[in-house]
Amino acid sequence: MNLTAATRLAGVVGHPIAHSLSPVLHNAWLEAASLDGAYLAFSVDPKRFAAFIEGLRGGSLAGLNVTLPFKTDALAAADHVSGRAQAAGAANLLVFRQDGTVAADNTDGEGLLYAFARQAPGFRPDSGPAVLFGAGGAARGAAATFLAAGCPEVRIVNRTRARAEALSTALGGAIRIFDLADAAAALDGAASVINASSAGLGAAAAPPPDLTAAPAHAVVMDMTYRPLRTPFLLAGAAHGLVTVDGLDMLIGQAMPAFEAFFGQMPPAGCDVRRRVLQVLGHPE
Repeated sequence: MNLTAATRLAGVVGHPIAHSLSPVLHNAWLEAASLDGAYLAFSVDPKRFAAFIEGLRGGSLAGLNVTLPFKTDALAAADHVSGRAQAAGAANLLVFRQDGTVAADNTDGEGLLYAFARQAPGFRPDSGPAVLFGAGGAARGAAATFLAAGCPEVRIVNRTRARAEALSTALGGAIRIFDLADAAAALDGAASVINASSAGLGAAAAPPPDLTAAPAHAVVMDMTYRPLRTPFLLAGAAHGLVTVDGLDMLIGQAMPAFEAFFGQMPPAGCDVRRRVLQVLGHPE
């Protein structure tokens, strides 16, 4: 990579950030498109995030993708906030304009729908209720996306009811709340079942929920991609359900960000999924 004074720069910010695969995606697209650009990773002390963003006003960088723990801070730092970022209560994309203003957006919803389109062709968000396990920021973004796409009802299943109620209050719309003990009732008639929590992740985490009550046509999705085949997805597959992993969500949310940074969509012929799987040491 030859950096020049004309090289257009963008990046991702988080804390920690060494695990991020966003540089793999964007730099692969830049190389394939023969663009004079580079995509970097920035680890920022949480106490210094606001100052970090303030110093980038005016376009030193084209923009930033934002990951944990800064997605709500990014929303607060922006001068202009898109409707979908407002609905999600978080921003994963900041664009630095030449006039010194900062625009915030949230492309996680696009990534979510992209993953379904890629791995569950024919699935329609408006075809039936969506069940979400979890009530944090990821769940709020997914709920907002499905409601905007015409989903008739979003069912939130969470261990802490108060947190689920807060999500429902923030979004409004057709949301029903279920306790974890009532998961079977939530799954009745569901068109999609999405893990937006840490269920089944890590040695100390609780096992994935029982998906026996999910209809045979339901599509099961996990928003994480480490590991690629999570216990949640393995549980869905064991019941013969179509499954969707989180890697395509990562790719799908990055595509509009690349366009915002570099002025064009990623080149279609670049197989970034294979590139990322190689980095993860996971054969397709």
